[in-house]
Amino acid sequence: MKPGASMAGAGKETIIHGGDLDAARRQFPSAPEPWIDLSTGINPHAYPFLPPVAGAWERLPQQSADRAVRLAAAKCYGAPDADMLVAAPGSQALIQIIPRLIETCEVVVLGPTYAEHAAAWARCGHRVIEITSIADMGDARALVVVNPDNPTGRIVATEELRHAAERLAQCGGLLVVDEAFADFSAPSVSVVPQLPPATIVLRSFGKAYGLAGVRLGFAVAHADLARRVRMELGPWAVSGPALAIGAQALADRRWLDEMRDKLDAGGRRLDELLAACGFKLEGGTHLFRLASLARAHDIADALGRDGIHVRRFEAHPHWLRFGFPNSNDAWQRLELSMRNSTSRLSAKRIATHADKESS
Repeated sequence: MKPGASMAGAGKETIIHGGDLDAARRQFPSAPEPWIDLSTGINPHAYPFLPPVAGAWERLPQQSADRAVRLAAAKCYGAPDADMLVAAPGSQALIQIIPRLIETCEVVVLGPTYAEHAAAWARCGHRVIEITSIADMGDARALVVVNPDNPTGRIVATEELRHAAERLAQCGGLLVVDEAFADFSAPSVSVVPQLPPATIVLRSFGKAYGLAGVRLGFAVAHADLARRVRMELGPWAVSGPALAIGAQALADRRWLDEMRDKLDAGGRRLDELLAACGFKLEGGTHLFRLASLARAHDIADALGRDGIHVRRFEAHPHWLRFGFPNSNDAWQRLELSMRNSTSRLSAKRIATHADKESS
């Protein structure tokens, strides 16, 4: 998608996501098991939660449990008031409903980024345009920014976001800031502690805590917007077990700090491997790296035959996104496969060049 191009058809397209091991197994049926899934931005080291009590499964989710998880999330994210938070069954559910909160208008999405945002707005009849700089938002009444970005890792300064929010507030518009990958970033990355007007911030629980199957996420907004989001979700939106697990994990600051150090080490190890294999680092976060190589799809195929799933991008065929392995054995499998596949491609390229020279 070229910057400034209309994305009006985005809501009708099939969007490819990471994490689809069923599709990977169909494509590479002879690959060894178990698969190593590096195609998502999900922490490979899951939070070691205590199982919820039986009542969490047997009763409808209680208001007290919902408040407990919002209190824990408010403290973790730096929100001044738990009533500013709305718990949802994953941040994706919030992406689907937020376009309903504003009348049909022109929406700009800072790209390249997570495609579901544009698709959700387009499905609701909005005219969606991709831009590469907030300065190019023009007269749009809604702006969507993923911060840090997925997949590039780009970070937009909070001051720039606040200026955009103030401008949008004057015309009854809306700023959406998706902070799904902000948990391990510096506190200054998030706009939550000093939330601008006309702004909804999305936070993902499953990515940082390695518990994507729990399906828990949050919207953070001022009271009126938060109330409207809550009404769109309806009652009992989040399961009792998810509320219990979320409250437990979000209150564990020590685990979050220790995990940041662990992920930093994993990032350094992956950076070294990518450089050794000839990749150019394009960006990333604490949970993934984006790298480019001229024959990226060939590398992805070679990894797939070895039972390693990485994220491809049809619009950017030279890009691959790598998550981090979850064990030393997995690291060794990745390193061996990467070195072997890049060596084979290099040898093939040299042979092809020699053949052309001789002819």
